[in-house]
Amino acid sequence: MNDKLRQLVTAAVLAAITTVATMIIKVPTIGTAGYVNIGDSAVLISAWLLGNPYGALAAAVGSGLADLLSGYPVYVPGTAIIKFLMAFACAIIYKKLKNRLPVMAAYLISSIAAEIIMIFGYFLYEATILGYGLAASASIVSNAVQAVTCLVIGNAIIVLLDRKHFFGLQRY
Repeated sequence: MNDKLRQLVTAAVLAAITTVATMIIKVPTIGTAGYVNIGDSAVLISAWLLGNPYGALAAAVGSGLADLLSGYPVYVPGTAIIKFLMAFACAIIYKKLKNRLPVMAAYLISSIAAEIIMIFGYFLYEATILGYGLAASASIVSNAVQAVTCLVIGNAIIVLLDRKHFFGLQRY
């Protein structure tokens, strides 16, 4: 199988995993109509395994599809953009750091940056586009809990996959 096709197929599988991970646990957020989930774990893994643009597209499509299928259509555009930006930034930061720092540090720093994008991205989306104004700041706490949870889960999974050489992908 050629490399482009392998990346495309892997991106589709990761988009599906992201959708399921996002939908499997949904806890309503405080102050807005959103929900906390563990889908960001798959967003981070997509970024680390595929890089850009495939990892970012898998994250955007999978997360947006989860919102659509879960009955949160008003969040689909914001989610798709936020998750794309998260994965895009995560992949860039990881790529720049992976040969300069221990791999665990590169994973951790890139995931922290991605989760900061998520927290403030949703605050801006909810405050402006959805019209919650400053009431959207209440969701910062819920999104921070999601960020920390997914950061831990995502980092644990990627370390296990690295140790087991689970993916035969040529990492970017």
